[in-house]
Amino acid sequence: MALLNIQDMRIEFPSRQGTVEAVKGISLEVNGGEIVGVVGESGAGKSTIGNAVIGLLEAPGRMTGGEVSLHGERIDNLPFQTLQKIRGRKIGMIFQDPLTSLNPLFTVGQQLVETVRTHIDMSESEARKRAIEMLEEVGIDDAENRVDQYPHQFSGGMRQRVVIALALCAEPDLVIADEPTTALDVSIQAQILDLIRNLCKTRNVGVIIITHDMGVIAEITDRVAVMYRGKIVELGETAQVLGRPEHPYTKSLMAAVPRSDVKLDRFPRVTYSDGEVKQSQHIDLKSHWLGENRNTYTNTEGPLVRCENISMRFTSRYSLIPSWRQYFNAVDDVSFDIKRGEIFGVVGESGSGKSTIARMISGLYTPSKGKIYFDGTSVSDLKTDKELDPFRRQIQMIFQDPYSSLNPRMRVFDVIAEPIRHHRLAESKDQIAQIVEDLLEHVELGRAAAWKYPHEFSGGQRQRISIARALATRPRFLICDEPTSALDVSIQAQILNLLKDLQQALGLTMLFISHDLPVIRQMCDRVAVMQYGKLVEVAETEALFTNPQQDYTKRLLELMPTLNFEAAV
Repeated sequence: MALLNIQDMRIEFPSRQGTVEAVKGISLEVNGGEIVGVVGESGAGKSTIGNAVIGLLEAPGRMTGGEVSLHGERIDNLPFQTLQKIRGRKIGMIFQDPLTSLNPLFTVGQQLVETVRTHIDMSESEARKRAIEMLEEVGIDDAENRVDQYPHQFSGGMRQRVVIALALCAEPDLVIADEPTTALDVSIQAQILDLIRNLCKTRNVGVIIITHDMGVIAEITDRVAVMYRGKIVELGETAQVLGRPEHPYTKSLMAAVPRSDVKLDRFPRVTYSDGEVKQSQHIDLKSHWLGENRNTYTNTEGPLVRCENISMRFTSRYSLIPSWRQYFNAVDDVSFDIKRGEIFGVVGESGSGKSTIARMISGLYTPSKGKIYFDGTSVSDLKTDKELDPFRRQIQMIFQDPYSSLNPRMRVFDVIAEPIRHHRLAESKDQIAQIVEDLLEHVELGRAAAWKYPHEFSGGQRQRISIARALATRPRFLICDEPTSALDVSIQAQILNLLKDLQQALGLTMLFISHDLPVIRQMCDRVAVMQYGKLVEVAETEALFTNPQQDYTKRLLELMPTLNFEAAV
């Protein structure tokens, strides 16, 4: 008997514009000790299936057909109170967005202790000990002290590890992991995948992994289901489906997977739409709005961005007595240059200081020490809004977490139009509307998306909105903090090709932060490797990947997940 049995599941979302059928009669089984992967484009219905199994469909979504059984007993029709006891204890859920799934008002330890004591008969001290053990298991250093910190005091990758600890702390029979390694670097990703693999072997736990990372799917899953527009189009053993795909859509997905062994000029993206396979084309930006009125540099020599001995110190323990305070050095004496027109990559483990550097360059943080220069001007010397506004227009940032960086009360149109209005880049309302709709077309959301709110989109679709907003000011310098971490491989290829087209056509300069090493190899001209807030190594991309000099860099490259079989596209 299968641990989880989904039969002919159908899910609808009624709205004023009509009813959207998100899941169209899918059937899937998961056995104890088995890991089943679910892949497909953003919006295909992957996360909807996971939410339906655990009874957390967002209103007004409803399951209109089919059955869900756990250990042979039907659970989709259970009362709310009964289903609530199953959540956490029998079915653990790792949610896609770590920030919104953690309560900002409670410490990480309080949330873990509450979850453990809700499902397991333990004293508070025992539950706290269990919470610390779980944080250590998912790779959080100094767990005894960090257990008393709040979610905002953790980096994006660390918050993802806390969410994983929450899902596993009550020892469930089934774990539904919705993008469990999205925000994780390769070393922690390997650790988490080992943890999931050991759970399956030692406790016979069944796992559903919903992800767009084909390397993870190839490395850990036994079987894989490929979804397209609410349907499973291909299902089978992982090696068979990914190595010798039969369906055209599966072939198009495999064609878009970034290569880790060689650098290509362009991602070989193949698009599947309504039964047809099409090759992607270069985007001509010279005649496009983005290519008009190109910015000219005030200085033609020297780097565009220069960081001189920058450091960033945060207070990790507050006290009225200064000597009792404790500090954490997120960035420690880092120096590097970013040349004009290049894509400069930054890699390193979660918490190494990558995002902190991005926030300092963008002006969101002021360095504790050191100076940052943009086009020869010291950013720290700019004080008034009149001085800062031109600088802000020239530097735009794509944040790691697409949901928390979008205003939930604003329609997508206003989210993208706001910087255009603020910097007066268009003369009329009609021109603003044309620019917004055009940007939405370029990130493959369509013009109709302009009149929806952020919560109406999947995680990957929200990230595309963030990218469109960042492009709206026609920046000279674009900071990409994990810009494709929430995207499936086909949309990732399209976005990365767009960024490459922008860089080549407009001479755009980029700081590209990612834990995805194959993406870094394809995108970047030079790469900086960071560890514990310090700069370990800076080198040309191909030199770094083919002949790394530092032991830490070598270890990162060894842990990089790869496909062990070739797709027949």
